[in-house]
Amino acid sequence: MKVIERKSMNILFDILREKGYKIVGPIIKERAIVYDELESVDDMPIGWTDEQDAAEYRLKKRTDKALFGYVVGPQSWKKFLFPSRLKLLSMERNGKEFKIHENSDTVEKYAFIGVRGCELNAIFIQDKVFKDGEYVDPYYKKVRENILIIAVNCTEPKGTCFCASMNTGPKVKKGFDLALTEIIEDKKHQFTVEAGSEKGEEILKKLPNKEADEMIKIAVDKLMKSASRKMGRKMDTTDIKELLYANLENPQWEDVAKRCLTCANCTMVCPTCFCTTVEDVTDLTGDNAERWRRWDSCFNLDYSKVAGGNFRTSPKARYRQWMTHKLASWIDQFGTSGCVGCGRCITWCPAGIDITIELQAIRNNPIKTQTK
Repeated sequence: MKVIERKSMNILFDILREKGYKIVGPIIKERAIVYDELESVDDMPIGWTDEQDAAEYRLKKRTDKALFGYVVGPQSWKKFLFPSRLKLLSMERNGKEFKIHENSDTVEKYAFIGVRGCELNAIFIQDKVFKDGEYVDPYYKKVRENILIIAVNCTEPKGTCFCASMNTGPKVKKGFDLALTEIIEDKKHQFTVEAGSEKGEEILKKLPNKEADEMIKIAVDKLMKSASRKMGRKMDTTDIKELLYANLENPQWEDVAKRCLTCANCTMVCPTCFCTTVEDVTDLTGDNAERWRRWDSCFNLDYSKVAGGNFRTSPKARYRQWMTHKLASWIDQFGTSGCVGCGRCITWCPAGIDITIELQAIRNNPIKTQTK
């Protein structure tokens, strides 16, 4: 473990640019911390934090100059890996023939700065869907292979965080190139740095650094243990798949349906949701057409419309599908839960529906198995 001073973050940005990376990370826009291109460290939300609870999000000034003194906002890294709108191909008519051009756009070489443990695990989950499975998404694969991940250990979880319950944080464990822990104490502002790859080692060697002493290591350990205790939410995952499969007709689904607006906010902010639709557009001449993929949601009524009708017409059916897939059938499909405990679906639900509370309500009042 190494230690770098706050001023070395400027050097890090210079190194990344020299290596041809487009640097993306946290920035304040429209009163929220989102991910966008960064020109310098000064673009980051220096001295800002966030307060979060069910249907509540606000920014607040800190008493220090922390770079990573917030948790997660409404956007996740999937906006770069799995963009909300992507052209798949274009078609050109020449007489009676059509010529098809597949999308061959070059992908950006991204350096992600500020990736939390929950978000890193969300990327791993989408890897299973788009890169490591039987059906590979070529765009996702190209972008994924060209990113550099600079992760950050989360030291101040907020009201809707429950990554400790999902074993995805607050400390990052693998899959990063560099991992930072921000420490501000005794008028010192510094970061511990761990390299997780050869690319990370190469960058770390170029940064002015020193070996972490025992006091620094103890400080980091205390921060991680404190963060685990300060989670705003908890989720009991004991036999979670079996619990949900056995309670498909639990009355709790009706209760949540009365509150759910089926607005799809939860799926839009979720870092793992991947429902899409495909749309074709043509120009006025009819000689040129394009096929686009865009984000969709299982909460949208049209998503479950098929030739024979619609098989999920009620909010109850749609919320049950989302939550059961996220916490149960995802395990059967991909070998892992689809939830990483980031809490976004709680924060950004306008009705304040809380997935941890809904699950616990089912656990507290399960359907009793009929015995003969």
